Amino acid sequence: MSASTEWAGTAAGGAPGRRLKIRHATRVVYDGRAASSHNELRMTPLTLPAQTALDARIDIAPGVAPWSYWDYWGTQVTAFDLMEPHESLLIVATSLVETAPPPPLPAEPGWEEIARLLEASKLAEFGLPTPRTAVGEEPVARAREAAAGLGPHEAALAVAGLVRDRVAYLAGSTGVHTGAQEAWEQQAGVCQDITHLTVALLRRVGLPARYVSGYLHPDPDAPPHRPVAGESHAWVEYWAGGWVAYDPTNRARAGESHVVVARGREYGDVVPHKGVYHGAPSGPPQVEVEFTRLA
Repeated sequence: MSASTEWAGTAAGGAPGRRLKIRHATRVVYDGRAASSHNELRMTPLTLPAQTALDARIDIAPGVAPWSYWDYWGTQVTAFDLMEPHESLLIVATSLVETAPPPPLPAEPGWEEIARLLEASKLAEFGLPTPRTAVGEEPVARAREAAAGLGPHEAALAVAGLVRDRVAYLAGSTGVHTGAQEAWEQQAGVCQDITHLTVALLRRVGLPARYVSGYLHPDPDAPPHRPVAGESHAWVEYWAGGWVAYDPTNRARAGESHVVVARGREYGDVVPHKGVYHGAPSGPPQVEVEFTRLA
């Protein structure tokens, strides 16, 4: 199947929209007591042309008064301080979201127009490398070879395909600090690594690209009202006349099973839960994500 045929098949029509309930629980357990902590959460789905957040709430410890703001990248952040000594912390984010199939691909500008915008607009922020998207010359040369002679949309598809052919999905093979070059070298990673590497190489072939964090319902055929265990997910958006969402891990456009929570240059801009605390060390957070398709 040619790149253009694959795009045409994923861009037009498709399955109807969905209504998804998502429960995202994070538990942190300390080896003793934490005297206090300050936390930032990026767990609230956005309202976008193809996605509507009908309801969203975040439950924390009793008596905690969170506040919200929008960060530089357009993500809703919920922040809170827990000033009482505590041995654990439980955060439960629940949301109800309506999604739609992906829209048709935007008319693509020429490479020269994209290059001009990269120099003279806010798109420049999505054209530069970051610590997790820095790559060496070998993957860049391979990406440029794959994209040679193609228009922007087909070039994006070719680069994403190159990454997925190179990097096998292997749960637990990497951590949150793994960079794109490391994923290329070890030829294995998770969705975060595949996304970082795809973002990195899209930028190096001349396409603005950003990292998207959110959720992907793991079973499109799940019957309504039956909870399904899942996890957070990551994919890319590149700019070619408009932002186009593509899931390189699954080799498909992001669609009605994807829920956008945050966007940024890389994972460091969209971390679901981060903060600082004073007290005993903690183990890795215990995370559970549950999906229920309501319609």
